[in-house]
Amino acid sequence: MRLGMIGLGRMGGNMTRRLLGAKHEVVAFDRRADAVKELAVLGAIGAASLADVCSKLSAPRIVWIMVPAGKPVDDTIAQLLPQLSTGDIIIDGGNSNFHDTVRRGRDLHAKGIEFVDSGTSGGVWGLENGYCLMVGGDDKEVSTCEPIFRALAPQDGYAHVGPTGSGHYVKMVHNGIEYGMLQAFAEGFEILHASKEFDIDLHQVAAVWNHGSVVRSWINELAESAFSRDPSLKDLRGYVDDSGEGRWTVQEAIDLDVPAPVITLSLLTRLRSRQSESFGAKVIAALRHEFGGHAVHSA
Repeated sequence: MRLGMIGLGRMGGNMTRRLLGAKHEVVAFDRRADAVKELAVLGAIGAASLADVCSKLSAPRIVWIMVPAGKPVDDTIAQLLPQLSTGDIIIDGGNSNFHDTVRRGRDLHAKGIEFVDSGTSGGVWGLENGYCLMVGGDDKEVSTCEPIFRALAPQDGYAHVGPTGSGHYVKMVHNGIEYGMLQAFAEGFEILHASKEFDIDLHQVAAVWNHGSVVRSWINELAESAFSRDPSLKDLRGYVDDSGEGRWTVQEAIDLDVPAPVITLSLLTRLRSRQSESFGAKVIAALRHEFGGHAVHSA
């Protein structure tokens, strides 16, 4: 089937490649003309604008958006709307806040346009391995789009989890869990790295943990790969970004009175990683010196 793909970055570009490999027709657009040309060489139908994307699709049009969460999604939808007709479908495959998704779905439905959200996991490995898709939307529209989802996902890697907004909700919690898992591995490997009694080969440990251990996982396979290239990670700065889902998961936990200490603390640890030096730590050092005469270290 034919669909439009808007946003040809690391995710959107590889998703387009996977769809082309499954013999779907993709009308591809990105603000970077070079990205469009690169995929056109592989068989995509290049488009010069959002209007051009829509003109090259037939009803019911299906347009997949892969742009950053927030205003870029709203702006893209606003530019698409004049080009769309009743019964057309917009899919948001990015990491949008589910509250925004519910709002967008309601507003678009009132205009006759249907909205489907696809929580998408798989990262840069999705092209080869497939993407885990957590899809929200009405049954009719999800069924119409199902050949696309099945082409992108590995076997059993696609699920229709509920109405519009539920896909991004499940993906939000998925990413919150990911925060906690990453933090647990980080702390464990840091303890091993800091050992004064043993000189531990972190690559060797990660490798053996991937064979029969209860902590074997894709994340640990990636740790094995990272340590094989740089055993002490000397070329990396310990600055950890977040794209929002961890924050949203923590806020949802608070709103629902659900204790989520691991996810919450893993988020706060990411924030700490962005400080070259913590002023709060300075305050603690100063206070310990004031009340107990404890030694302090000069800057």
